[in-house]
Amino acid sequence: MWSAFLIFIGGGLGAVGRHGVNVWTLRQFGPGFPVGTMVVNIVGSLAMGLFIGWLVKRGGGGDLRLLVATGFLGGFTTFSAFSLDAANLWERGGMGPMALYMGGTMVLSLLAVFVGLAFARTLFS
Repeated sequence: MWSAFLIFIGGGLGAVGRHGVNVWTLRQFGPGFPVGTMVVNIVGSLAMGLFIGWLVKRGGGGDLRLLVATGFLGGFTTFSAFSLDAANLWERGGMGPMALYMGGTMVLSLLAVFVGLAFARTLFS
């Protein structure tokens, strides 16, 4: 139960942070390009790399990893988890598994969005 609470708190704070970045970038750059999402994905991925690298050097994890990596960074951007998974595949298996994961995730996720939109237009029109 404690681990779920840590993830809940971290995820809520991360989502609020993501919203703040999106609002700020919308005011700064306008709605023509998703700058906020791009910034969140890049900053979140950098933060994930720094944090996990620090945890590995420190030899720890546990509650802090749940609060920050799974919770906060997961709420801030799921792209950071995608990036970490891709890096882990590269380090463990090389380019093939990483390319399959990245390409498959991006292509199938985009396809899923279009399928969802098409169904929604049909079901809710």
